Amino acid sequence: MSADEKDREHDTRTLEKAEEGGQTATGPQQKKIVIPGVIIIPIWMACSISVILYNKYVFTNLNFPYPVFLTTWHLFFSAIATRVLQRTTTLVDGAKDIEMTRDRWMKTILPIGALFSGSLILSNYAYLTLSVSFIQMLKAFNPVAILLISFAFKIQEPNGRLMAIVLMISVGCAMAAYGELNFEMFGFICQCAAIVFEASRLVMIQILLHGLKMDPIVSLHYYAPVCAAINLLIMPFIEGLEPLYNLHRVGILVLVSNAGIAFALNVAAVFLISVGSGLILTLAGVLKDILLISGSVLAFGSEITALQVLGYGIALGGLVTFRTTGGK
Repeated sequence: MSADEKDREHDTRTLEKAEEGGQTATGPQQKKIVIPGVIIIPIWMACSISVILYNKYVFTNLNFPYPVFLTTWHLFFSAIATRVLQRTTTLVDGAKDIEMTRDRWMKTILPIGALFSGSLILSNYAYLTLSVSFIQMLKAFNPVAILLISFAFKIQEPNGRLMAIVLMISVGCAMAAYGELNFEMFGFICQCAAIVFEASRLVMIQILLHGLKMDPIVSLHYYAPVCAAINLLIMPFIEGLEPLYNLHRVGILVLVSNAGIAFALNVAAVFLISVGSGLILTLAGVLKDILLISGSVLAFGSEITALQVLGYGIALGGLVTFRTTGGK
């Protein structure tokens, strides 16, 4: 849950909505809430890193290997939190600009929410067997998946620059995977599937919403209840009642703080997209990824080979090129 490709694509429209009253104070002369970049960027980075490391800690150190339950709890928490914010703050005012009919909900929110749910569950399942550092390296493949699906749906036409980016990131990720010392096929397949689900979700947003833009909080407001309901339907068939029997391993404090940090990441993302240029946000994202990989090495003793460092460096080069050129 972070502010990557989708947030960058929505920057301009989000700011326009904010000026019209989307994320502002009430009254004739509305003022947009802005937090300086030197403050919000470190906060966003800290939340993003903390969410991933905290989830890994819950799965491994606390021996609570139930990704579907944890994801469902996060979404249930977010569904309630966004509605509380809607009644007490202006952060969810962007929802007022969206006419959510039953037909639109069925054709857009439901299918996109299903992809979102699948992405979250599969990504969390990958953390059961793969290291945080390796998963983060694999996530660099996200732009390639987005481009390939965009090509398939004829949203974007392939050109020499895009194909060079695809090749660069693909080679880098392949080197990172080949150099992984503790490779697990199950986790690898889960993460690859999560990337496909997430890329498909972002492409479907472009196709189905037709310019209807949502910031991270408004997106959660609509998608969290849908995803939580979908997860509740499939959880009995995957994890059964085992998570409930083992809740004593984590405790209420860990559950609430874990979900709270995940939700705080989305709040930080709202303010993040209103500060700095695309280059600043891209560099902040790259620095966050490097710090996350370093943190996983320190926190969980993950081993990284020289081949992985080289491969990830190549993939990052392609990733930065993709984001700074707007994927054109």
